[in-house]
Amino acid sequence: MACMALGKDYARQDCAVARALEVVGERWTMLIIRDALYGVRRFSDFLARLDIPRAVLSQRLQSLVDAGVLEKAGHEYVITETGKELWPVVHALARWGERHFGDSAPVRLYCHAGCGARLAADGTCPECARPVPLEEVELRPGPGAPVRDDPVSVALREPHRMLTPVRA
Repeated sequence: MACMALGKDYARQDCAVARALEVVGERWTMLIIRDALYGVRRFSDFLARLDIPRAVLSQRLQSLVDAGVLEKAGHEYVITETGKELWPVVHALARWGERHFGDSAPVRLYCHAGCGARLAADGTCPECARPVPLEEVELRPGPGAPVRDDPVSVALREPHRMLTPVRA
């Protein structure tokens, strides 16, 4: 029996999930979005932090710009309002990964900057009993954080507000 190569798109699917996967389903894309939410903006910083091939990063960034998830501002990539709407997806995926595939301790903690409490899985603050806007989320290294020596990872060893540009 002959093997058929898998298609590269979901053109025959009539589904919002399939259309979303056209934008965010390629390998590396969600990690680029995650880092853009963390405040990574420069090509060289994405490159160093993700250990991604240069050509792949270039293609993924361009596809995210074309889709309106990122915008190019000079030499930086800035997450758009459309991209910011992916925060609940990134947060839920991180928490799901911790529960089912994590070694033991979380790598990153997402906390409410106002009171310091760790966000619940649904993005609410258990102390304030309200959803926390992305701009009020503080990223902190978790007890399972690996010690990487790239400049972005070093900068993220300190508490850092989401969306605030990382200056490595």
